[in-house]
Amino acid sequence: MAPWLTVVGIGEDGFSGLGRQARRALLAATRIVGSPRQLALLPRCIGGARVHWPSPFSLSPVLALRGEPVCVLASGDPMFYGVGASLARQVPSNEMQVLSMPSSCALAAARLGWPLQDVQVVSLVARPLAALNAHLYSGLRLLVLSNDEHSPAAIAALLRERGFGPSRLQVFEHLGGPEERQLCGSANDWAHRNIAALNLVAIDCQATPDALRMPRVAGLPDSAFQHDGQLTKRDIRAITLARLAPQPGELLWDVGAGCGSIGIEWMRAHPSCRTLAIEADEGRQGFIEHNRDALGVPGLQLVRGKAPQALQDLEQPDAIFIGGGVTRDGVLALCWERLRPGGRLVANAVTLQSEVMLAQFQQHHGGELTRIHIAHAQPLGAFDTWRQALPITLLEVVKPADA
Repeated sequence: MAPWLTVVGIGEDGFSGLGRQARRALLAATRIVGSPRQLALLPRCIGGARVHWPSPFSLSPVLALRGEPVCVLASGDPMFYGVGASLARQVPSNEMQVLSMPSSCALAAARLGWPLQDVQVVSLVARPLAALNAHLYSGLRLLVLSNDEHSPAAIAALLRERGFGPSRLQVFEHLGGPEERQLCGSANDWAHRNIAALNLVAIDCQATPDALRMPRVAGLPDSAFQHDGQLTKRDIRAITLARLAPQPGELLWDVGAGCGSIGIEWMRAHPSCRTLAIEADEGRQGFIEHNRDALGVPGLQLVRGKAPQALQDLEQPDAIFIGGGVTRDGVLALCWERLRPGGRLVANAVTLQSEVMLAQFQQHHGGELTRIHIAHAQPLGAFDTWRQALPITLLEVVKPADA
């Protein structure tokens, strides 16, 4: 089938900035779908009916026109955080063509002289501001797609709160058009108002000496989490995550999540990793909600309930960590049943009773049992000695592909 849908990237310079192929597609279209701002960029000679996106947003109006010559307008590059990517998931590639313009990020990088391959891009469009927390590292350059005109001030406030007040901010409005404007300042003294709703924020991240350092590898400091003592400690957490071995796009069940430390660090391993954190205690649920935002993974989903009942209707996971509830009837069995073939199950035990459960499970299903001893040097009078933490028994087992 010949392409009936053309997704046209359009810049702030409007119709005059489009190439010949894009102009021809717009002239031939019977319907053109876009936002009011984008549709207003078209001249009167474009005769196709102009259709606004519905609110709440839906692709249904476009998909219902299959077979009719239709154009969809998108800002800049439709496949870069744009509607083109959403349409490509539902429209076969041979039925759709995409005509791109430079993205706002490409234009901003050109203005700044920043090599685009060395820049981290973060979208806050319809996403929580807390998503920015996972990307704050001194010396890193960020290009942030703002949600609205309030985003730059909110970003500056977040940077100050996180110890990145010296960071330099540059806000770009209407990139590539006659009304293009650039606003500059540091997060500490940001005072600009009356910013256009469509803007991009460039951040040259600079931390204060006392800013909390967040390593990219597993094993964040225990002080990074709010908790009531139900926390997988730093060294054990690093070992546990190494055994869970997160891969891009995978889903983890964090069963008996406590303050959420394992699930949070799983998601920090890659932007596409996902976590369902199962926790029954209301106080700890509050810790999970705070920690996931503070550590930049607001997409972590909290499941309020007790295993195994709370596990029944959840999406099938690629990996499971059981940090609490090993001795509860049915938890291990249900987790093993729901785990994808080839998936990893890791469980930690502290008590003798939970250790027996893991040993029995290992006899039936295989895997590896590891005893972990951690000791820390602590004062003893005028000297120091080793203080042994409670030993941890760790079970790691991979579900056979034919199970």
